[in-house]
Amino acid sequence: RRFWKGEMTEDKKAAYETLFTCLMSVSQLMSPVAPFFADWLYIRLTEANPAVHTAKSVHLTIWNGVDTSLIDFDLNERMELAQNISSMVLSLRKKMGINVRQPLAKVLIPVLDDNFQIKVELVKDLILSETNIKEVDFIKDTAGFIKKKIKPNFKALGTKVGKDMKLVAEAINNISQEELMQFEREGNISVLNNQYSILLSDVEIIAEDIPGWQVTNMGNLTVALDVTITAALKQEGLSRELINRIQNLRKELNFEVTDRITVCLQQDNLITPAVMENKAYICAEILADDIKFEEDIFNGKQIVIEEVELQILIAKQ
Repeated sequence: RRFWKGEMTEDKKAAYETLFTCLMSVSQLMSPVAPFFADWLYIRLTEANPAVHTAKSVHLTIWNGVDTSLIDFDLNERMELAQNISSMVLSLRKKMGINVRQPLAKVLIPVLDDNFQIKVELVKDLILSETNIKEVDFIKDTAGFIKKKIKPNFKALGTKVGKDMKLVAEAINNISQEELMQFEREGNISVLNNQYSILLSDVEIIAEDIPGWQVTNMGNLTVALDVTITAALKQEGLSRELINRIQNLRKELNFEVTDRITVCLQQDNLITPAVMENKAYICAEILADDIKFEEDIFNGKQIVIEEVELQILIAKQ
């Protein structure tokens, strides 16, 4: 979408420059194992600006040295959070058998500290886009909402506590929800009158599911996914499924990406209300001015949405 924006904004310019830099690096990196394609790619990238890129071939260029000043450690940390949270949400979707094209209302993320919330806020749009969730909510007090179990990791504790394993395991099992929250924030907890300092790597923390939600955790990171699908969310999900089928038909019919189309869809009691509710969004995605409905369609293509078989006819305008 950044490339398809109409005007040349700073965001669009940054997207092109990033893509150019990545492709230039790829052409150099692949040149020893795919010499001809690497050279073709390099020439296509540089032929418009020979004054800057004077080498006639990628095989005559020098690889850039590492520039550690370009490494943004804060950005890397934020992106790792975005990846982990997205992976956890997607795993919960898979566990529940909920297709990624089906929108869901929200995901709750317990706040570890103020900096954590700020970091996640900066990548929130990426998480929402990747997981097809409407919103991210942060909660600071998980007691009474998200319950967790803590179990000793006997393998990790063995060399640390030795003969006191039974006492340490009992102390860990008796940690309260409030103490567990503090443990996750600080990364360690003392047991047996401060005799042993227990780290997060010394235990296994498991989040329990709650009615209407699915919960999972990765280390001290926890997410709770609202898996309730309302009528409105269901209709939006059906609309996204229709978009997917139409986009596949466009490819099958060898339409250009920019071709505008007309769409005629068979009437159906389940699909038609969903399309009518989300028509503007669907039309914008498939490049159509309108979607017409007919009781019977001849010479069309058959598509299946939610086990409903429909006839559809699309054509270039």
